[in-house]
Amino acid sequence: MPARPDRTLRDKVVVIGGASRNLGGLLAREIAPDGAKVVVHYNSDSSRDKAEQTADDVRKAGGEAVTHQGDLTRVAEVEKLFDAAVREFGKVDCVVNTAGMVIKKPMTETTEEEFDKMFAVNTKAAYFMMREAAKRVEDGGKIITIVTSLLAAYTGLYSVYAGSKAPVEHFTRALSKELFGRNVSVNNIAPGPMDTGFFYPAETDDSIAYHKSSAMNGDLTKIEDIVPYVRFLLTDGWWLNGQTLFVNGGYTTR
Repeated sequence: MPARPDRTLRDKVVVIGGASRNLGGLLAREIAPDGAKVVVHYNSDSSRDKAEQTADDVRKAGGEAVTHQGDLTRVAEVEKLFDAAVREFGKVDCVVNTAGMVIKKPMTETTEEEFDKMFAVNTKAAYFMMREAAKRVEDGGKIITIVTSLLAAYTGLYSVYAGSKAPVEHFTRALSKELFGRNVSVNNIAPGPMDTGFFYPAETDDSIAYHKSSAMNGDLTKIEDIVPYVRFLLTDGWWLNGQTLFVNGGYTTR
């Protein structure tokens, strides 16, 4: 039988969008002992210290890391992120985009400015991260975007949030097909409401209790619940392609 392909992260260059904290930060730290080379992206000066701490943690755990600041809603900044990865490590093997923004309010109260900002972060940035990843990743690479389990929900109040995440599913299907022949997989992970600072500002005590009650253990999704699935897609899960995985304890199904 032929030798089993190497599906490890050793010496793989992994660009993580939004890696200063929460899911992106934990993923960076978790893949460090595998010998990954991590590009820790962060958006603004307020995240710089946390991004540098993430990079330090990666190095202490056995990986390599570099930080890079950029506004992913600007295409030139997306290109610069990948330029930095290639300049520092010589290549890009994997891209994981965890960056996103949430808003919860009735459609009748949503402003044009809020609409434009949400689609810039959740749709435009995701699209051009995927576009640039497709240009830069090595054959056999992996491209993963974090979306939301609300894509499978019948609910109000999240129209512009879930609506701005929904196009990413089609982006993923289209790009995965376009990259046939290069052995590059393109997938999404759709977590349930996650127990992070990203979640709570948009919610009330009652809605938090409702979200918790909708999962099998009566709790929110933890970032520690999601990282193993990202790692799987980056390694042994390479045969999954063009898919959205709803990792949410039964919060929604499809």
